[in-house]
Amino acid sequence: MKREYPESPLVGVGAVIVARHSGENRVLLIRRGTPPLLGEWSLPGGVLECGETLREAVMREAHEETGLTVEPGEMLGVYERVIRDEERRVRYHFVLIDFLCRPLGGDLKAGSDAADVRWFSRDELPALNLTYDADDVVHKGLERT
Repeated sequence: MKREYPESPLVGVGAVIVARHSGENRVLLIRRGTPPLLGEWSLPGGVLECGETLREAVMREAHEETGLTVEPGEMLGVYERVIRDEERRVRYHFVLIDFLCRPLGGDLKAGSDAADVRWFSRDELPALNLTYDADDVVHKGLERT
């Protein structure tokens, strides 16, 4: 399955992991260590594997990228990300399905595609310049917890 210049859109999942820290709800984000969005803060997540349910994929990706075991709950949204190259060819095309997740355990550490992992408060989010869809779903997750 080619992620770059795919023949068809890929299904991806995202984990909106929210927990209470220092008296307020915070969301866990990763700094992407690979394209697309290299170096940017984003939700832990990745591509659905054949035979895997959406919730299984969210649990796997969250663990691979953050070291945490999570319990996926409510689906918060479905988003589409199409990234084109300079010649307007589709370089990446993902249909992203994001779930609100509760951390159950594990040791927080950046892994797999993540260069860094950190908890953020609502007040810290504007400075991160998240993509529209990530910002939208993060705020939905914070509102529902």
